[in-house]
Amino acid sequence: MNRVVVTGLGCVTPIGSTIEDFTLSLFSGTTGIVPIGHVEGAPEGNPGVRFTQMAQVKDFDPLQYMSTGTATATERAAQLGIVAARKAAEHAKLLEPNSPASLSSHLSEDTAIILGCSCAGRSAEEPQLAGLYLRNIRAHPLTVVRTMANSGAAQVSIDLGITGPVLTISTACASGTHAIGQAFHMVRSGLVTAAIAGGHDAPLTFGFLRAWDSMRVVSPIRCRPFSADRDGMTLGEGAAMFTLETLESAQARNATIYAEIVGFGMSADAHHITQPSSDGAAKAIRMALKDARIQPSEVGYINAHGTGTQANDATEAEAIHKALGADIAPTVPVSSTKSLHGHSIGATGAIEALATVLALHDGKAPFTFGTTEVDPTLHLDVITETPRPLDPARPVALSNSLAFGGLNAVLAIRRF
Repeated sequence: MNRVVVTGLGCVTPIGSTIEDFTLSLFSGTTGIVPIGHVEGAPEGNPGVRFTQMAQVKDFDPLQYMSTGTATATERAAQLGIVAARKAAEHAKLLEPNSPASLSSHLSEDTAIILGCSCAGRSAEEPQLAGLYLRNIRAHPLTVVRTMANSGAAQVSIDLGITGPVLTISTACASGTHAIGQAFHMVRSGLVTAAIAGGHDAPLTFGFLRAWDSMRVVSPIRCRPFSADRDGMTLGEGAAMFTLETLESAQARNATIYAEIVGFGMSADAHHITQPSSDGAAKAIRMALKDARIQPSEVGYINAHGTGTQANDATEAEAIHKALGADIAPTVPVSSTKSLHGHSIGATGAIEALATVLALHDGKAPFTFGTTEVDPTLHLDVITETPRPLDPARPVALSNSLAFGGLNAVLAIRRF
């Protein structure tokens, strides 16, 4: 089987839309969570929710990156995905210099696009439904293509001229991680030689904010993962994408290698639609380790799902203990980066995988911004206040995603 390496990174996030800006925010603890501003479609722009903050991508103008026709036929989630994917391809130097819709290093039919997205089309769908239900108006003729769940993946294939397998995975908060894991398996098995993979989502719409408010799981102020006084998550949006390819092809073209993906695990709790089970998450961690053929003692960092809710953080801590063992689990540094970029649902796993790759590449783990007193009942080594150097003797990091519906996905990534 092929070894699979990461050779390109791209992002559009609340803490930076270049890898340089994202890295600076990640390690300096510069959060993208800010007071809620004007929300399109809400009465006088006020969504009328209990919580006060969210993480939104600033100053994003799709016309800087795509034609008027493409911008008109897409909505925000797809647009974020198109831009991040192109950045990942350009970062890996996959594209012909004078022909951005042509690959220079891999055959287009041997390249895949696997994207995760949970809330595609909401910014296009909500105003159309309001007009239909309240005034019986005709829907915009592009409503269907704007709201297709696979709109982002299809538009990326058009943008980059990729004709291999193209699909969208929708598993709520684990969508981006499942997408990267599936792409990893496809490249490793030899089905394709390269893939663009990641997650994108734009769930900060009036209707969605109100729906989350009704669940009472959003922090009134700002999420504080693993904190003793944690009181909920903070919603966000964004996209992160990766270029994956075989080690052989990366070395043949002298590409920069940022990390190696060595394992992927996934599981279902089969327990409850919103209450997580530590058994299911532990199984996904064990499967990632088995897939990577590594021992728990080789894990030197975990980028946790870490939403900041009571239920998630306690369950994830228990799962880490079950999977790694009582001796190893308390010795592994853990952090959650959601208090920087928010919880962007289908994109969040990919954004956290990006943070994990950068941690391995830079040799230091980001800290959990905003958490000062760790919940002692979790028995985890949660990184706070400042980044921590990684142990060279433990070269593997895990990136966990635990979704509503009890769907779990875990990536094992090795320093290269």
